[in-house]
Formats: sequence, C-alpha cells, structure tokens
Amino acid sequence: MEKKGCYHCGNEITTFNRIVFDEKEFCCNGCKTVYEIFSENDLSCYYDMQQAPGATPEEANGKYDFLDKSEIINKLLEFDEGPTSIVSLYIPHIHCSSCIWILENLNRLNQGVYRVLVNFPEKKATITFNKEKTSLKEIVLLLNKIGYEPYISLKNYDDKPQQVDRSLIYKIGIAFFAFGNVMMLSFPEYFNIDDIWMRQYKDFFRWLILIISLPVFFYSASPYYIAAWKGIRSKNYTIDIPMALGIIVMFIRSAVDIIFDLGPGFFDSMTMLVFFMLLGKLFQQRTYNFLSFERDYKSYFPIAITKLVEGNKEEPIQIYDVVKGDRLLIRNQELLPVDSILISESTFIDYSFVTGEAVPVEKKSGDKLFAGGKQVGDIIEVEVINSVSQSYLTQLWSNDVFQKRVDMKYKTITDTISHFFTPVLLTISILGFIGWSFVSINAAFNVFTAILIVACPCALALTAPFTLGNAIRILGRSSFYLKNVTVVEQMAKVDTIVFDKTGTITTNAKSIIQYEGEELTSEEQSDIRNIIRGSNHPLSRKLYGFLQARIVAKPNTFEEIPGQGLVGTMNNRSYFIGSQELVGIPHDKIINETAVHIKIDGEYKGKFVFANHYRLGVKELFEQLDKKHYKFAILSGDNDGELEALKALLPPSTALVFNQKPEQKLEYVKELQETGANVMMVGDGLNDAGALAQSNVGVSISENVNVFTPASDAILDARKFAYLEKFMDYSKKSVKIIKLSYILALTYNVIGISVCLLNKMSPLVAAIIMPVSTISIISFVTILTNYFAKRILK
Repeated sequence: MEKKGCYHCGNEITTFNRIVFDEKEFCCNGCKTVYEIFSENDLSCYYDMQQAPGATPEEANGKYDFLDKSEIINKLLEFDEGPTSIVSLYIPHIHCSSCIWILENLNRLNQGVYRVLVNFPEKKATITFNKEKTSLKEIVLLLNKIGYEPYISLKNYDDKPQQVDRSLIYKIGIAFFAFGNVMMLSFPEYFNIDDIWMRQYKDFFRWLILIISLPVFFYSASPYYIAAWKGIRSKNYTIDIPMALGIIVMFIRSAVDIIFDLGPGFFDSMTMLVFFMLLGKLFQQRTYNFLSFERDYKSYFPIAITKLVEGNKEEPIQIYDVVKGDRLLIRNQELLPVDSILISESTFIDYSFVTGEAVPVEKKSGDKLFAGGKQVGDIIEVEVINSVSQSYLTQLWSNDVFQKRVDMKYKTITDTISHFFTPVLLTISILGFIGWSFVSINAAFNVFTAILIVACPCALALTAPFTLGNAIRILGRSSFYLKNVTVVEQMAKVDTIVFDKTGTITTNAKSIIQYEGEELTSEEQSDIRNIIRGSNHPLSRKLYGFLQARIVAKPNTFEEIPGQGLVGTMNNRSYFIGSQELVGIPHDKIINETAVHIKIDGEYKGKFVFANHYRLGVKELFEQLDKKHYKFAILSGDNDGELEALKALLPPSTALVFNQKPEQKLEYVKELQETGANVMMVGDGLNDAGALAQSNVGVSISENVNVFTPASDAILDARKFAYLEKFMDYSKKSVKIIKLSYILALTYNVIGISVCLLNKMSPLVAAIIMPVSTISIISFVTILTNYFAKRILK
C-alpha cells in the first residue's frame, strides 16, 4: 500500500483515502475543499511558507447554533459600536507563519471582516468585523471550514476564575511515581543480590518495571514527541528533537534488554530523566509567569482621571480607584478608561484606537460609551457602569496597530543558535556513538544518550526573555513603565535624546503666573476657565488652577487647535485663548516669552505670562547625559523667550529649537534618524504624539492627569524624570547580562558534551544536570539584574 502525505494537512494518504484534485493529493474532502477555497481567493501561497501547514477541518453540524443568540454574542464581543464589532478567539491550531498569514488575510474570504490581528504566543486572533455584512457565527463557521476551529467556552467570559491546565502536574506526578517504584524494584540489581529468591523473581520484577515505565514513555514524555515532530515537519530543529530521541533510544534499548534477557535496562534512568525534564519545564513556566507580569493599569500605570465628588468638586484619582457609579470628567483627547454612560448632552467619540476608523461617532446623553474611545471636543461628564477593564486596556495599549516594527536582535541571535545547535548536537552524538561502538555497545548507547540529554540550549533560548522580563519588572517598580521587553534593548541602542520643553523639562505643578493687559471681568474669567477646563495642555492646566472663578458651565462651542490654542464661545461671546499667532498679533510685534493670550469678540484683551519652573534635577540629568556622550535637543512649541535661561541650565552642546508645531517635531525626529541617529523622544501629550510615534523609543511623561498615547513605548512618572540617565544605563547593563549569559550557557554545553564523549557521565547524571543548568542560568540573570538595579537605581 503506497503512503504519501496530504498536500494540505500532511496526514497519511493511502490507496483507500486518496483524493486527487488539481494534480495534488488530499486525505479527505475537507482538506480538498480548503485548498479550493484558498485557490479561488488567490491565497494558495499559504502553502509556500511551510509544507502541509493546515489542519483537517471538522464538520460543524449545528455546533455553533448558540451564536445566533444575542445575549451570548454580547458576552463574547469586546467592542460593539455601530456596525463595528470586535471579538478575540482562541485558535489552538495556530502554529506557524502560514497560520498567521492566512488568518490576517481572512478579509479576502469574508468581505465583512475588516482586519485580524494574531497573537502568536497566546494563539489568539482579534477580529474586527462589520456586523451588517457578516456575523460572528459566519466568521466562526468560516474558521472551522478552513481548519482553524476556535475554542469557545462561555466560562472564559464569566467572572469566575478560568480553569488552570494541570496536565503538566499530572505528567510530573506519574513520572515521579514511576521512577520511585522503578528504583525501589531495581535495588537487587544495584547491589548484585544473587540468591534463590531473587533468581526466581528477577524476570517478574524486570517486566513489572517495564509495565510501570510505559505510562511515563507514552504519556509523561508526550510533549517532547509532539514538539519534536512539529519541529521536524516545519524544518525548525528545536531542542525537543534530541530530547525526544534520547528518551526513545533509552526506552527501546531497555525494552530489548528485558525482552531478550540481556540485562535490567535503563528504565530507572529514563523515568528519572523525564521527571527532571518536566520538573525543569514546570520551574521555567512558573518563573516566567512570575517575571512576565501583565502590564495593566491597576498594577502599574500612574495615569489618573478626574472624578466629580460632592458639590461638583474636581478630584484627580488613580484609575484603579474608579468604581461603578462614579462620575468622571473626560477632557478633550482623553481616553475613556471604563465603559460608561454619557451624562452630558452630546459629544463625539473617536474609536480609532479600537477599530482603526478615524471618523468620530456622535453620542447623545444616555448612550453607552466603550472603554478605549477618545473624547473629541469640549469636556464631558460620564457615569461609570463597569470597573476598569485591565486586560482590555492592556490589549489596547499593546495592539499591533500601534506597535513599532523594531529590530529584535536578541531574538534573532537566540533563534539562530537554537536552529544550528540541534543539527550540530545530533552530529556529535552520532559520531560519539559510532566511535564508542568499537569499544562497547553499552558504552556507545550511554555516550549517545548522555550527549542528547546534557546538551540543552534551553538556557540559550530563555536567557533573553528572563533577563528582559525581570528588567521590565524592576523598571516598573521604579515608576518607569515599558510597553514590552523589546523597549529595553532599543533603549540600550539610543544615542540621541529629544526633549519637549513645556510639561516635560518644566513642571506643571509650579509656575508663577502674571496677567498683563486690560482687566478681565469676573464673567470673562469664568468663561475662560470653563473653556480651558476641557483642555489637557500643560499651560491650560496651570491657568485653570490659577483662575479664581468657580462657576461651572458648558461652552456653546469648543475646539482645541494643536500647537496654537483654544477657540470657544460662551454666553454668545467668542474667545480665542492661546498663542500670539492664534490671536493675530503681527509677526514683528511678537515677544519672546511663555504666555497665553486672550482675545474676546475680536478684541485683544491681554496675556497670562508664565515663569516656568524646571523639574528638580534637570541640570544634573543633562550633565550626566553629556558625560555619557549622548546627543540631545530641546523642542518647544513656544518662542525663544527662555533661550538664555535654557543656555544657563543646559550643556553647550544642547540643540535648542523653538516655535515647533507637532508636525515639525515629527520631521525633526525623522531628520535625525535619516542621519543614522537612534532617537528617544521624551514628551508629555497631544502635541508630541507624532514625534513619539516616529522615534525609536517614545517616552511619555505623566503627572496627575495625562492624555493616553498609544504611540509611546513607555510611560515615565514625572517624579522620576531625573532618573532617566540611570534607566538608560540599566538598559545597557541588561543587554550585557544577556551576552554574558550566552557565553556561560555555551561554555556549559561545551564542557558537558566533552565529558559525555569521554564516557564519564551517565544518562542519569545528565538528566539531573540538564534542568540544574537551566535553573542556574535563570538564577544568574535574575541575580545580576537585581544587583545592577540596586546599584544603579538606588
């Protein structure tokens, strides 16, 4: 009977199940149908990325009829506004680049799908779709039809804790039980006990040992066989291949010894090997879970929101303190942190962070507003209906739409080492087996097995994630919150730092404000205060606290012009509040100073002049950066009124650039990058969003209230601004730790393999040393990252 592999899924084809279509062979009609779908929609290059990447599709047969019920759909959807809905589905079959490619091109199979973002490590696909053109059920059925059946359990969407996968614990338990009993039954063999009783029961004990070892070989060790097979199919030569081969060789050799009465075999070594390898896997998993914290608002973000308390008094509170029933003020360009009900008359909500659609949606009083929407226009009041959705906001901040395509060199190094390590290891082990087979076949098997076990690139693969994972946790404790671990490495490469001036190197908390011009009436002051109430610009926040009027009212119109100021109407009077250009001061009469100018009903009234206070430690920070040979620049939307003060404060090498609009800041960063500079941009809000996105590393400074900017890679608590140079130094030390741990891991492998080639190490000792080496590398990088943290960040 001729045997071949299915063109779609790779499963075995025999004479009885062969289906030929388009000169290709398939194992069933389901695989043939999937191939037809992909071919008809010009998606056949799915098969070019990897041989037989698909899975055999299963028949639905009414399995997803529950998706016709709106109450169930509402539990599954993460976002539902107008025609746009978003759902995240767990798809177990995601395993290679072909899977990512076909899922992210799902819109070519269903026109109602806008886009799909695949989270490969979590095997999750976030699907944005138009519910007027398709439905959740149709999408799920399509996924099922092409072999990517999602796992949907409504338990995942309840408030109850999710079920924990305990299969690894069960495998360890069985392996522990087996190796303990096998060793106990092997004691007579260990001590060469030779009496009548032992000779009578020797065969019984050996066969009992074989039977006890079977669950370990077929069940406990199964993850290694599965991973090795997937690696062979995808031509990705992972460490699981030599591990699986070592276990199989030991089992076959031991079974042959017992069946043909050649000896007791190595079942004690095999069961203990599997136990220690699984124990090492459990340790890695638990430690990684500990270090890889969820970067959510409740635990880490210092961003606050404004809450209305008794008497309509405004009180800034931390986001994690927001509870159902609270009334919040949301200013222009602020992000809604929670699902809420609109109390104000009307507003426009920009859901582009969530849906990718930039057109704001008009909302009326009583409408539901979803977390993640950005308020556009005048200040609004909302009532909270859900507590802060940490995982949803974390997902929003980590959304691939806002991720920068950064160079992840450490991953490339790890992948390269792992890719070449396995073929080299197999070659050495085979040569060792051949060489020792001329001396003793038993010694040859011992050498072959020991090499496969002791040489473990797990340490090579884990050193970068563990080092950077611990570093990001330590930096978070120091109030510097990074989006992901790649930011640590990017920071280590930075050679140029660009700072915004207002609100970044100056503090929003302290300023001396003086008014110059025609005296403002109490009504005009009240109108000005109510208009700037909706703005988050640092000068607006300072002026809002300075004005004494306390009558709260809603402007008739409100518009914030980035880089210029505010335009609004109140009590049938028009107000222009902002820069000299906004109020129409002629260019030849512009004065160099930091001020907010007032124009009412076309008549210039006067200006509020600000004497800026620079953040504590700014001078020392720039001196430290200068000593470390960083290049840096100050960008400001203001004029050069503080040029002399800045020159006295900053090193002579500092580039000072004034009158910069938001798009000019972005262009400045881009020009630096074109000269080969690796740029960090440090800003504080809306005016810096473009430059933050353009830079290699964007850092957003946060005080009491801030605009949420997904373009940033990190959020720095303003109180820790003077620590920036220390954070940069720590990132460089973290990268050095990675390189040092690579050297340590490779040294261990060279020594271990050399000892095995000399037949000085048994498979049992190798099995014990292998997880110990991994634990030692993890401990090494953890201790060093903590040591440098205490030394640098003190």
